[in-house]
Amino acid sequence: MTSRFHCALGALAVIVATPAFAALSPAEQKMIATVDAEQVRTVGLLERWVNQNSGSLNMAGVEAVAQMVRPEFEALGFKTEWIDLKRIGRAGHLVATHKGNGRGKRMLLIAHLDTVFEPHSPFQRWTRNGDKGEGPGAGDDKGGIAVIVSALRAMQAAGTLKNADIVVFMTGDEEDAASPIETTRGPLIKAGQWADVALDFEGLAVDQGRDMGSTARRSSDTWTVTVTAKSGHSSGVGRPSGGYGAIYELARIIDAFRRELPEEKLTYNVGMIGGGETLELSADKIRGTETGKSNIIAPKAVARGDLRALSQEQIDRTKAKMQAIVAQSLAGAKATIEFDEGGYPPMAPTEGNRAILAKLNGVNRDMGLPEMGELDPEKRGAGDISFVAKDVDSLAGFGSDGSGSHAPGETVDIPSIFKQAKRAAILMSRMSRERR
Repeated sequence: MTSRFHCALGALAVIVATPAFAALSPAEQKMIATVDAEQVRTVGLLERWVNQNSGSLNMAGVEAVAQMVRPEFEALGFKTEWIDLKRIGRAGHLVATHKGNGRGKRMLLIAHLDTVFEPHSPFQRWTRNGDKGEGPGAGDDKGGIAVIVSALRAMQAAGTLKNADIVVFMTGDEEDAASPIETTRGPLIKAGQWADVALDFEGLAVDQGRDMGSTARRSSDTWTVTVTAKSGHSSGVGRPSGGYGAIYELARIIDAFRRELPEEKLTYNVGMIGGGETLELSADKIRGTETGKSNIIAPKAVARGDLRALSQEQIDRTKAKMQAIVAQSLAGAKATIEFDEGGYPPMAPTEGNRAILAKLNGVNRDMGLPEMGELDPEKRGAGDISFVAKDVDSLAGFGSDGSGSHAPGETVDIPSIFKQAKRAAILMSRMSRERR
C-alpha cells in the first residue's frame, strides 16, 4: 500500500476514535476523512479558478471558469448544461444535474461564477499566507464552489451521492445581474420550483466569533430621483421668480427619506448624487458629469441609491412613502422617482428555513461543533437564493468564511472550506434519505 493510503487510513482511525464523532455513521466518518485527504487538491482548484478573471462583464472569463469547473461535476456523474446569455450582455449560467433514486429530498445548490473584479482591476491573482488565501472571488464565491465540489466528492467516496437528486446552479452574473430579470433568473426560479430544499453556497456568516445560519436575506432594489427646475440668476433663488432650483429640491427629498422612512430591518442608501447647470449620467448609471456656477440656480439634479427590506409588504410600503415625499416638490421644481427593474426579492424568515437550520445543527452536534444561531438579515446582503425562497425552504451561508468581500484584498479562511464541506456533505446525505 502507498504511504498516501496509509495516511488516509490513519486519519480515518483517528476520527473513529474521537468521541466528538461518535454519533456519525461510518459513511459520515468516511466523508470527513475524504474532505481532509483532499485538502491540497481542493485548494489547488480554488487557486486555478481565482487566477482566471471572471468579472461579471467579462463574458469570456466567466465562461472560462465554467469550463474549468464543469469537469469536476461530470466526473461525479452530473449532466452539465451551459445556459448562454451573451445576447443580453452576460456570459451565462452553468447547471449540473445529478439524478438519484427519486425518493429523497430534491436539493438545489446555488453559487456563482462571477466576481466584482473586472479585467481592469489591479486585484487579479491568488496568494497564500498560511491559512489565508487572498484573491478576487477567493471567498465570494469561488470558495463556495470549492465547498460544493469537496462535499460532493466526499459523498461519492462514502457512497451517498448515488441516490441523491441534486441540481447545482452556478449563475454568471450574481454580482451584476442583467435585465430582463425574467430571462436571467427564470431558469433558477424553475429549478427552485423543482426542489424541496435550496442551499446557498455564498459565504459563511460569522458573528462575534460564532458561525451563524442565514434563514433570511433582505431584498435589493435601486432607485433614481431626478429633479428638473427653473434656472436663473442666483439672486432670485427662493423667490417666486426663481424658485428653489433642483439641488435644494433634491436635498429636501433625501433628508425626508432619512427622517421619515426608518423601520426595523429597512435600509435606504444614497450612493451617488449630482446637480448643476448641465448633468449627464453614463449609460450604466454609475458615473455622472455635471457643470455649474455658483451664481446660477441649478436646473438639474439626480441621486441614485438602494433599498433593502425583509418582506414584499415592507418594500411596497416604503416605495409608497418615497413616492409621496418626492411628489411634494418645492416651488419651481419637479421631481420623479423610478425603481430599476431586476432587483433582488427578499428571502423572508420562515419555519421551513428554520427547520433546515435545525437539521444542520443536528450535524453540528454530531460533529462536535457549536450550534449555529440565526443571523440578523441586516448583517448580509441580497443573493440569488432569494429568487427561489418563495417556492422552497432555503438556507444561505454554506460557503467559506473570509474577509474583505468585494474589495481588493478579499480573503478566504482556508480551513473553513473543509469545515463547510463536511457539514454540507453530511446534511445532504441525510436529506437524500428523507422521503419527499
